[in-house]
This record gives sequence, C-alpha cells and structure tokens, in this order.
Amino acid sequence: MAMRAGIWIFLVALHVQAGNGQMVQMDSSKSGFVGSQVELRCIFINSNPPVKISQVTWQKLLNGTKQNVAIANPALGVSVLPPFKERVTFKQAAVRHRTPSLEDTTIVFSNLQLSDEAAYICEYTTFPAGNRENMVNLTVFARPMTRMTLTTPTIVARATKRKMTVATCMSANGKPTSVIKWDTRLKGEATFQETRNQNGTVTVRSNYVVVPSRETHKQKLTCIVTYRSERITDSVVLNVQYEPEVKIDGFDGNWYLKRPDVQLTCRADANPPVTIYQWKLLNGSLPSNVEIKNNTLFFKGPVTYDLAGTYVCDATNGIGTRPAVVDVNITEFPNNSLPGGPEIPQEQHNTGAIIGGAVVGVALLGVAAILLFVFLRRRQRTFKGDYSTKKHVFGNGYSKAGGLPVHPPMPKNLQYPDDSDDEKKPAQIGGPSGFEASEREFDGEQEDLKRPYFTVDEVESRDYDERTLAFQYDPQPEIADDMISQTDGSVISKKEWYV
Repeated sequence: MAMRAGIWIFLVALHVQAGNGQMVQMDSSKSGFVGSQVELRCIFINSNPPVKISQVTWQKLLNGTKQNVAIANPALGVSVLPPFKERVTFKQAAVRHRTPSLEDTTIVFSNLQLSDEAAYICEYTTFPAGNRENMVNLTVFARPMTRMTLTTPTIVARATKRKMTVATCMSANGKPTSVIKWDTRLKGEATFQETRNQNGTVTVRSNYVVVPSRETHKQKLTCIVTYRSERITDSVVLNVQYEPEVKIDGFDGNWYLKRPDVQLTCRADANPPVTIYQWKLLNGSLPSNVEIKNNTLFFKGPVTYDLAGTYVCDATNGIGTRPAVVDVNITEFPNNSLPGGPEIPQEQHNTGAIIGGAVVGVALLGVAAILLFVFLRRRQRTFKGDYSTKKHVFGNGYSKAGGLPVHPPMPKNLQYPDDSDDEKKPAQIGGPSGFEASEREFDGEQEDLKRPYFTVDEVESRDYDERTLAFQYDPQPEIADDMISQTDGSVISKKEWYV
C-alpha cells in the first residue's frame, strides 16, 4: 500500500515538472475592419524532453458557447469547418503537410465580418502532459459610410421667415459610434439622431436648420465626422432662391438744367436672375425723350424740368416681383460740391487762384496807401504830442499850459484881385496897427495865403530872406525874446517852457 502511494506521488511530480515547461503563446487582443484580413497567432512552447502533440483545435467562444473553427491532427491532417471554411487558413505550410509540424498553428482570417467578433481559443492536446490552451479577443470595426446632402436641390426663401432643414450629414453603419460637428458661418442650429442596427453598428444623422434668406445663398456648410482617430469632412454650398432686391442708380442729387447725358439704371440682386424690368413715372408718363434699353433709362438731350418726378422700377424673377423708387428733382444751377457738378480743368483752378491772389494783393496795397495818405495829411495839417516850440510858428499847436489855443480870426480886409492875364497876387492887408508887409511876391502858391498857420517844415522849405508874411492880427504886447505867450494871456520864460 505504501509502495503504491509513493509511485503515485512520483508520477504527479513528473506531471507537474513537465507542465511547467509547456505553454501556448497568443496575443491578448486583435482587431480589424470589416472586409480586411487579420492573423490570430498561436505558438506552442514545448518542454525538454518534448511532449507529443496529439491535436490542435481552434474554437470560437461567444456568449459562453464554443464553436470549432479549425483542427490540425498529425494523422488526419487539417480540417476547417463551416462557416469559416472559405475564410480561415493555417498560416504555416508545414501544418498542412502529411506529417505536419504543429508548433506554430497561427490562423489567418480573410474578409472579416462583424459576426467574426468574438474570443478565440487555441487548445493543444499533448501526451502525457494533457491539454494546454490560451485565448485572444478579436474586435471587428466597421468604417461608416459618410455623406452630406442638401435637403432639396433648391431652397426657396419665403416671406414668412420660417426655419427649415437645409442640409443633412450622415455617418451610417459605423462601429464604434461616430461624432458629427458642423463648420459654417451660417447662424442656425443642428439636430442629432442615433440609430443602433442589428449587426452592432450605429448610424448617426444630423440636420442643419436655418431661416433661408438672400444672405444664406452661396454659403458653405461643412460636416466633420470624427470616427475613432480619423476626421472625415464633406461640404455643400447652399442654393437659395429669393425675390429681387432692387435699387436705382444714376441720380446723384445734382441734376441741373442743361446737364447732358443723364440716365437711371435699375439694379437687382436675385436668384434666379431677373427676367423683366418695367419702368414707370408716378402721376404721369415717362418723358418723350427717354429711351429704354434693358434695365436703363437714357434721357436724350440736356436736362429740363420735365424730367422731375418719382421713377419706379419693377424687377421680376421666377420667385416674385419687387420695386425700387427714386425721386428726381431738377435745380437751375449745379452744385459743384456734389459729384454731378461740372468739372473745372486744373488750369482754370490755377488761373483763378493766381487772379484771386493778385486782386487781394492790390486791395491790400490800396488800403495801405489810403491809410498812409490820411496819416501824412493829418500830420501835415496839425501837430500833436510834442510841445517843442521849435516846431511851431505864430502860435500854431498847443500850449504847455494846456487847452486848445483860440485861433486868431481871419482879417476881414483880406482881399484878392480879379483874375488877369498876369500872375495872380494877393492884395495888401492893412490893419488898425498899420503893419504892412513889404515887397511881397509869390510864385502862384495862393493856398498858403488861406492857411492861418503852417509847420516849421513848410517854413524851412521857403526862402524867408526874400519873403515875409503879411497876416494882420490884433495888436499884441511886446514880448521879450526869452518869453513865450500862453493862450490865457500870460507869458512864461523859455526856461520854464522846456522844463
């Protein structure tokens, strides 16, 4: 009994030692896309001394159930079972020999299908060590079909300004799930919807909603689909139809009488393009000198008052009709500050500037001459601001004592003889004092006889050695040479005067 127990322990120890030297090498996980090819590696590490491999079996493990895929037997050969028979093969040709080598039993999956996703077991049957196995998880990805489409080929902008879906972006039958984003300048909103299919894929759909208008026409919408680490983009350009946006060009606010070559042009932004332009004048008919060509009114001849009025242009396309209005008024003279005023050549500008400068210069010189003349005349007739007696003769000017001097009255017996052919001479002046001028002869300067006083400058210009003055005044008391009379009748010395 004891001998039997010892033998049993020896056999168990031998089995454990043999088991410790044997293993099955496999990858923990593998992946591939639908339709692609993938290898599932399986290599047997034998012991020393090696054990005998009796059979290798590949099995699919799904939801706790095993399904044989392929079998390799040294005596019976290789067998691949349906439904894998057309898509699974052993990678090493030695396995397929009559006497196969089974240390490397890697299999190759071709044309992967979503249903291939599962755990796969590679099991070695050996003698006397028993079974050795390992497992790999196979993941199958499905690349989505991505497309972007317009909701309708043509989008019409309505006056109701209601929202509508203009474009759709879809990522269909993808595994794992995709993420959709929009890239556009349009102000709108996106909606998203996910649908899980029976084969394990997911379809993602996103709609972009806007209010169609003229501004949305020709705007670009880009859909960005992120699938795993990939970015897939697709774009569309919106085709939005809308009524014409109309305006009238040509009236610059400066239509004046006799202005030539004026016209009005009706311009419209529309999709589809405008096909009909119609002109009319409110409260009347178009002028007789108007010629209509396409979208333009040409006014023949110069501008007249008949051209004034309110002009209307109606533009029509396949969506609708819209008007534009302009009020034309006619002025008698042009406004040169406006664009429509007559152009003045640069030479005329320069000439005008030169003439204007010359006129201003002449005017300034004239004013200066007048002021200088007035100043000199006043200076010649009177003297102010200097009390020096050397500048005065016969009581001219002001006295130092203050107050304006009373001018001596003109002699009543100052007479002039009648005109004759001879040189005009003044008559002798006599007075109560009997004072007379002797041998007075004048060279026709009669104006001096009419002046009661004059300045020293004038006196110095004459030769008083040959001439004397014959004015007669009321008798005045004799005054010493060093005394000066005042207007109040008093006298002061020259020393006091110059103090």
